[in-house]
Amino acid sequence: MRLVIADDDPLLREGVAMLLQAEGLDVVATAADPQEFLAAVDALRPDTAIVDVRMPPTHTDEGIGAAVAARRRNPDLAVLVLSAYVERAFAVELMASGAAGLGYLLKERVGRVTEFLDALRRVAAGGTAIDPEVVAQLLTRTPARAQLDRLSPRERDVLALMAEGLGNKAIGEQLVVSDGTVHKHIRSIFAKLDLPPDDRADRRVTAVLRYLRLRDS
Repeated sequence: MRLVIADDDPLLREGVAMLLQAEGLDVVATAADPQEFLAAVDALRPDTAIVDVRMPPTHTDEGIGAAVAARRRNPDLAVLVLSAYVERAFAVELMASGAAGLGYLLKERVGRVTEFLDALRRVAAGGTAIDPEVVAQLLTRTPARAQLDRLSPRERDVLALMAEGLGNKAIGEQLVVSDGTVHKHIRSIFAKLDLPPDDRADRRVTAVLRYLRLRDS
């Protein structure tokens, strides 16, 4: 795994770099601002990027903008976004650029090394990893979600765990149910969210994105 890390906080930036290098990962560059980040992506062609949401000059959404731009230039680039807070609008903007190989974690997860590395590897492998707190706030603060209201409480639990990137077996272990029961719930979720089989899209990812997008409907 060849990584670029973009964060204007030198302690976090270099700390994450040292952590990943200690795990045998190849950190090819670090960047303190969006321009440095995009230059590194263009020059070094990493396969994975870790990007802070808020970066110079305004410390609002520059990191998200840079991540979206980087994925447009290199659609195969996996991106793990780090944020100090749940920023739902920014999550939606990033997800809209394509969901494969995408993660959105709160910075506090970095201190939970095993969780952080698991999420990073899942994203680098083309999967999805969304922080449980992000999922929780999206579920509780969405003002209009007629489709989501069709889901039962257990189906919401399953979808929330899907959003964290868990597979069927892991979901079953979390909820203490069989794989068959999990599969049944997922089929029901797809039906209630009007997600028919489609070879062009991953319905699990599409279901998660539906949470993000319906909050403004």
